[in-house]
Amino acid sequence: MDAISTGTLLLSLLVLILISAYFSGSETAMMSLNRYRLRHLASNGHKGAKRASKLLDRPDRLIGLILIGNNLVNILASAIATIIGMRIWGDVGVAIATGLLTVVVLVFAEVTPKTVAALHPERIAYPSSLLLKWLLVILQPLVKVMNIITSGILRLIGIRNVATNDALSQEELRTVVHEAGALIPQRHQDMLLSILDLEKVTVEDIMIPRAEIYAINVNDDFKQINRQVVTSPHTRVLVYRDTIDDAVGFIHLRDALRLQSKEEFSKATLLRAVKELYFIPEGTPLNVQLANFQHNKERIGLVVDEYGDIQGLVTLEDILEEIVGDFTTSMVPTASEEIHPQEDGSLLIDASINIRELNKEMKWELPTDGPKTLNGLILEYLEDIPSPNTSLRLEGYPIEVMEVAENMVKTVRVMPDLYQAPDNAKKTP
Repeated sequence: MDAISTGTLLLSLLVLILISAYFSGSETAMMSLNRYRLRHLASNGHKGAKRASKLLDRPDRLIGLILIGNNLVNILASAIATIIGMRIWGDVGVAIATGLLTVVVLVFAEVTPKTVAALHPERIAYPSSLLLKWLLVILQPLVKVMNIITSGILRLIGIRNVATNDALSQEELRTVVHEAGALIPQRHQDMLLSILDLEKVTVEDIMIPRAEIYAINVNDDFKQINRQVVTSPHTRVLVYRDTIDDAVGFIHLRDALRLQSKEEFSKATLLRAVKELYFIPEGTPLNVQLANFQHNKERIGLVVDEYGDIQGLVTLEDILEEIVGDFTTSMVPTASEEIHPQEDGSLLIDASINIRELNKEMKWELPTDGPKTLNGLILEYLEDIPSPNTSLRLEGYPIEVMEVAENMVKTVRVMPDLYQAPDNAKKTP
């Protein structure tokens, strides 16, 4: 080393610090890449993304390569800095060189390049991957030896699989959608989140209750049946005998109207035109039922409980509305039509409203794991059928029962302005 000038050593030291900065920045950049964007770019033919993706397939090899290079460079830089220090300051130069080199390496070879790489990973990683690819080929024997040693140590502590798992959980995917911001329009975000929620929602949450099913009693007067066919708000109507439990099938009104136009419409032809019933077990998640509708080529079904009793009716449109929102052509009352704001700030609400729809419309958090309607929630809370003017505080919301009929709460008044935290809620009938 005595034959090498101090200037040459200083230049060599500068080059080594730059190489150390390269390895440090490359490591951070490669590990900071968005794996999903990386795969997207790689699938579209981006050369840098392809190289980076291939390197990241085996992160143990990549990290081993970078650390080997970085440590070799830093050790060599330390040796050169010691020689320079001893030449300039004598024996005390070792301590001075160590201190100065530590600061220089931390600032210029660690913190600064890693910060830049973390902020702009793609700008650093893609060009860097070209050199890393060739370095991996050159240093492959050394990298393999290091990997064998580290793999043995990892097995001793119970780690056997070094492959990365980039699969997202539902909650993580939900966070990704929320953080997409302007990259995904708000309406599309809502649709994606609704799809994720399908497995949390069952058919009972969206079904038309048994008491509200629009159906034709084949034993009614034929004029009444004709009137129902003409005025029906639905394209498919349930046909039954005397009671819903004795359902016959579904009639497509297109078939009924065609029979009417041919003057062949009668109870007999009506019964011959009905389609076979399709039953849905209660508790079926919407994502499962959507797949079942598709698999069975069905669009409408009856929800039945464990005893086979009909509980309600669900259509394919009902499930699609959970994803895309209400269709403007729907003739079924929406949540907005069942909520009537009053001048004093209170709300008159039809108690048959679905709790999920009420929560969605008003941004409330009434429980949805029990009864599906506001009427059912009130009855469960009071454990009795209330009389008009009964007041209660339900999940913090003051509610006054306005109308009761047929053993059901028909209309309630809610005063959102007097909301209190649920911890203070008390039953005050």
